Amino acid sequence: MPDGIADVVICGAGIAGISAAYHLAIKHGVKDVVLVDELPPLSLTSDKSTECYRNWWPGPGDAMVGLMNRSIDILEEIARATNNRINLNRRGYLFATADPARIKDFRQAAQEAASLGAGPVRVHSGRPGDPPYAPAPAHGFENQPTGSDLILDQKLIREHFAYLPEETLAVVHPRRCGWFSAQQLGMYMLERARERGVKLLQARVEAVDVVGGQVQAVHLQSQEGAKTIATRRFVVAAGPLIKTVVKMIGVELPVHFEFHAKVAFSDHLGVVRRDAPLLIWTDPQFLPWTEDERDQLAESDETRWMLNQFVSGVHARPEGPADSPVVLILWTYHVEPVEPVLPPVYDPYYPEIALRGLMSLLPGLKAYIRRIPKLTVDGGYYVKTQENRPLIGPLPIEGAFVIGALSGYGLMASPAAGELLAAHVTGNALPPAGYAPAFALERYQDPEYQKLLENWGATGQL
Repeated sequence: MPDGIADVVICGAGIAGISAAYHLAIKHGVKDVVLVDELPPLSLTSDKSTECYRNWWPGPGDAMVGLMNRSIDILEEIARATNNRINLNRRGYLFATADPARIKDFRQAAQEAASLGAGPVRVHSGRPGDPPYAPAPAHGFENQPTGSDLILDQKLIREHFAYLPEETLAVVHPRRCGWFSAQQLGMYMLERARERGVKLLQARVEAVDVVGGQVQAVHLQSQEGAKTIATRRFVVAAGPLIKTVVKMIGVELPVHFEFHAKVAFSDHLGVVRRDAPLLIWTDPQFLPWTEDERDQLAESDETRWMLNQFVSGVHARPEGPADSPVVLILWTYHVEPVEPVLPPVYDPYYPEIALRGLMSLLPGLKAYIRRIPKLTVDGGYYVKTQENRPLIGPLPIEGAFVIGALSGYGLMASPAAGELLAAHVTGNALPPAGYAPAFALERYQDPEYQKLLENWGATGQL
């Protein structure tokens, strides 16, 4: 006999599972939702993010821009309803280059994003008739432009972003972007969901009963012992444990895992402006080692690779209030698929490599070369499909659903992903933007989609 009955059981209390519970309870009035996780809410990977958001995504198609625009709509609704408890800002992302060949890429990316619904492109070339450039405020999100500003006028770049390298030739500033407090967002949604009856259980999902192709019950294990909940709807929101959980119902998912870390340090010299946007350097680079360091690195096979050219994409932002000295750095220069290991093991070289890489974007940081500050690292696993798009919707077992493969954009996507998942679970109308089929598992059965995958271009990962 079951120990309880639930309308829906959700495995995983990260931001995706909490968002799904929120929308089920608040938007659809589902009464008996049970959210299960053996860890505290938001503690496995949801608290490891840089907490940024953007509607700046490539195609093919406008599905990702549509999903992110809807997610940002929900973020803004919550911010307005809570006196901006989630600390949402609209500082934007700032991509910078010193390579003249990359200017064409910036222009094409801005035009593509605009064509997909991210907003118009404003080009600032230093010529008469250029539109005015409106700097992003440090706080708030209301009454800000959408789209992007492509700045080719080096005088204008120096005026607003003097901390960038003097050789910077162009920047593109997507504007419906910024960051927010993930913990505040998650806890707000969880509090509201629990007010509507959602139950949070600290337990581990051990097994799922499937009879005649239909979910029947979920078996849990906790410190209090074993427990069985009868349910006909089961949602997998298990983050890096997603493959383990779906195997309980005999399903394989086309996902892989990448480990991504971030570094925090105290910028006591005040190099990084506290009102800066998220900053991204788009050029490959060699790290700024001293001659003595280069000689030492060259002596060992273990370290010689650090003298090679590194890929583009180092990015950083200030963290905390205006008087905080903390800066966050991310740089993904290894993207080999891995199997999740919990707790994760960090590359001991990563923190200093990330800081030195950021020196190409923020030359003032070279003041730290002789005395590297304390660097704190954490991170988590990206769960990714081949094309870096999520899985949201039914699984091939009646009553089973998935919200996952949210890669490195789980926080920004979860408000809209949870809304979409809840619509699938309840059988109600799907969001009108039309992006739902792009995230369904069934897309991989479509021959045309398979052809598209063969020549997939940019995935949107920074």
